[in-house]
Amino acid sequence: MALSDAVLVARSGLEMQRVRMELISSNLANAQTTRTAEGGPYRRRLPIIEAAPPEGSSFADHLDRRVQGVTVRQVDLDPRDPVMRFEPGHPDANAKGYVAYPNVDPVEEMVDMISAVRSYEANVNVVKAVGQMHRSALQISRG
Repeated sequence: MALSDAVLVARSGLEMQRVRMELISSNLANAQTTRTAEGGPYRRRLPIIEAAPPEGSSFADHLDRRVQGVTVRQVDLDPRDPVMRFEPGHPDANAKGYVAYPNVDPVEEMVDMISAVRSYEANVNVVKAVGQMHRSALQISRG
């Protein structure tokens, strides 16, 4: 694998973690949203991540090397039911007095956020290490 491939793979990881952080931010911001344009409470967004060849490389290269980056294929809605709370005075309460709140657990989102930050940092370190390897190679070639 060429050093440039390592940077492309790390770059795909950085991009994926950025998208993941945007979704986590949206989930946390809407944790109390009981009414959306689609109707009903906000539903937690989840990234669907898949392996993908790094951008900028040919298909034949990836058949030979099997170098894989990552990409967010799509964003799905969490299938879990909303959280029902008894609040008869709330404007969004149903006939029985229950309000449907988003299926967003702030603790779960914070754990996901810590994981995303750590993964982002790891990919940044890969890019830094590759840069250092390039600089070392240049020093060796200069004599």
